[in-house]
Amino acid sequence: MTKPAQGTKKPANKTARSSPHPLAGKQMSGAEIVVQVLADEGVGTIFGYSGGAILPTYDAVFRYNEEQTRMGRPPMPLVVPANEQGAGFMAAGYARASGRVGVCLVTSGPGATNTVTPVRDCMADSVPIVVICGQVPTAAIGSDAFQEAPVSALMGSIAKHIFLVTDATKLEATVRSAFEIARTGRPGPVVIDLPKDVQNWQGEFAGEGVLPLPGYRKRLDVIATNTIDDHEAAQFFEMLGGSQRPLLYVGGGAINAGASDALREFATAFDIPVVTTLMGIGAVDTTHPLSMRMLGMHGAAFANYAVDDCDFLITVGARFDDRVAGDPENFARGARRIAQLDVDPAEINKVKHVHWQHIGMLAEGLQALTAFGQRHEFKRNLTGWLEALDGLRRTHAMNYDRDSELIQPYYVIEDLNRHTRGEAIITTGVGQHQMFAAQYFDFRAPRLWLTSGSMGTMGFGLPAAIGAQFANPGKLVIDIDGDASVRMNIGELETVTTYDLPIKVVVLNNFGDGMVKQWQKLFFKGRLSASDKSLYKKDFVKAAEADGFQFAVRLDRKDDVPRVVEEFINFPGPAFLEVLIDPDAGVYPMVGPGQSYAAMITGDHIVARKSAAHPSPQDDRPPDASGMF
Repeated sequence: MTKPAQGTKKPANKTARSSPHPLAGKQMSGAEIVVQVLADEGVGTIFGYSGGAILPTYDAVFRYNEEQTRMGRPPMPLVVPANEQGAGFMAAGYARASGRVGVCLVTSGPGATNTVTPVRDCMADSVPIVVICGQVPTAAIGSDAFQEAPVSALMGSIAKHIFLVTDATKLEATVRSAFEIARTGRPGPVVIDLPKDVQNWQGEFAGEGVLPLPGYRKRLDVIATNTIDDHEAAQFFEMLGGSQRPLLYVGGGAINAGASDALREFATAFDIPVVTTLMGIGAVDTTHPLSMRMLGMHGAAFANYAVDDCDFLITVGARFDDRVAGDPENFARGARRIAQLDVDPAEINKVKHVHWQHIGMLAEGLQALTAFGQRHEFKRNLTGWLEALDGLRRTHAMNYDRDSELIQPYYVIEDLNRHTRGEAIITTGVGQHQMFAAQYFDFRAPRLWLTSGSMGTMGFGLPAAIGAQFANPGKLVIDIDGDASVRMNIGELETVTTYDLPIKVVVLNNFGDGMVKQWQKLFFKGRLSASDKSLYKKDFVKAAEADGFQFAVRLDRKDDVPRVVEEFINFPGPAFLEVLIDPDAGVYPMVGPGQSYAAMITGDHIVARKSAAHPSPQDDRPPDASGMF
């Protein structure tokens, strides 16, 4: 086995053992082997929905847990959602919040196809999960048998890897290898398509062994052993020494790599300010003086201006995607040099040409740079740059209509943030509420901010909160959702109360698809095609009450916000809060598709920068009708 290339630790029970597995040589069914490997991999919770083709494995889970309980050992809880999409997002929330591999166990046919969206979501955001799908018996594959689906064909193009197990003797090694692939390198989802006859097969449990994956492990080994030598470090510090306005641009890769501590040490050692992507939020403490918060399409104005002004951009675990670099040519337009550190060679020079690069483990790479700089007593007076950034923060601060009689969503989140102090786990759906939360919550540590980034999947927030709560039973978990987004997986409200999880669910209700409406107002002359839901009849409070929420409140008066929010947060069990917000509240700043930061729309309450050196938004070309959403 090679060293994981993302800094994640292997479970104690891995393939290399100093002594034989205590169950080695025991006769087991395929289903029992699967469950035992899950236990050996340190799986704490399984999320899934049963069905005919996966019943042998579900029965094995039941019997395993019964035995564990009898022996006085902790079982492996199996959490049942409202549907399989919820199970996939719960596994993703578990993985995102813990850094461990999430597990989803579903049946064949529609059970498997319902997990397609979570699998693609995890692939897009580099989240390690293993999805085990039941399948019809091997002899029936391809015959259009009852509840058969071509899982390999469906998942092959969207998962990191997929296994169809037709040789039962390779089942044990396959399951171990699935975990290895999911967690190592650039993490991602791995799918195991498991025919029913393979689950029922009887064979000897080896207690060790993985599949031969020579090409994959060789690539991992190259990444894991690729270190920054003194010559490369000297080149980097020559660039940094020649810079007066350096800036770190940090993405979700830094969090996936477990590199947050190394990143913070590097930034503070050399006084380098930091902007993060949506997925990188929490990689640095957002309350730290060096934090310039989130950049991009809905990033803080001061963060985007900092990117325009920097002369040396240091990219860590980020990929210059279209939400950040909508106009790649003019992204970081003042940067004379760009450096990039990433675990995936495909991301180097993909969008922007870089002048220095490191493909390897991020934590070790940052630690090597820090050690080199300290060893050579590297110092650079960046007082002028840091003072300029402080000025940007003050002048172009986040703001909104604080005198409005309507409840502003920003105000609600500011009040929630007053209670959470940057220490709660926040999940979101997708839409305006997602951006409000990213902009106005503080995050003191990584893995507190869980959202669907690249896929932008509505309905993510509620099931992800459930997974996060199982991963962190002692932490406060809050789902910030929208009325449209929460509808997508609203059946999971009952899952919250079934397992008596103290999750807090906030629905910011603006009676429609808020982000879509904002774009329609800006770019489609206000034609609200299929996005206005003001005539919908849903009573969210009654729905929550019907699903067992003892605290279910509708908030519609601004004066009541502080009192109700405090009661909501302090309620000891599951709590549901619907807030009727200003339906016209928009997400600002906003950078239109394909636009540079010079064209940033800051709205009525955030000050825009206008000067000869910094053109006004009107000076930039408007997006055309084919622009990306």
